[in-house]
Amino acid sequence: MVTSNTTNMPANARVTLCYGPYESSGVVKHRTSRLQGLQAALRARGHRCVLEETPEWNTVEVIVSGETVFSCDIKQLEFGGDGKLDPVCIEAVSAVEKAY
Repeated sequence: MVTSNTTNMPANARVTLCYGPYESSGVVKHRTSRLQGLQAALRARGHRCVLEETPEWNTVEVIVSGETVFSCDIKQLEFGGDGKLDPVCIEAVSAVEKAY
């Protein structure tokens, strides 16, 4: 579990998740199922998530105040879930909270 001091964090901070298409079952398209855990983990910490499609294949970028604070291959994120046990989600949430 990520722990940090959130007293400096603005209420309802906006976090943009830019995500690209990836291949699954032979079909390449934008999918949000691998973003569910990351969204849940960020919302649990009081952030508002905005999803934005990008043409960059296999990528996720986490943007705070116009700055990319974390990025990874979308396939590194666990499928579905709440993000609490996904080490990549934990790392992304930590990066967001360090951005303030």
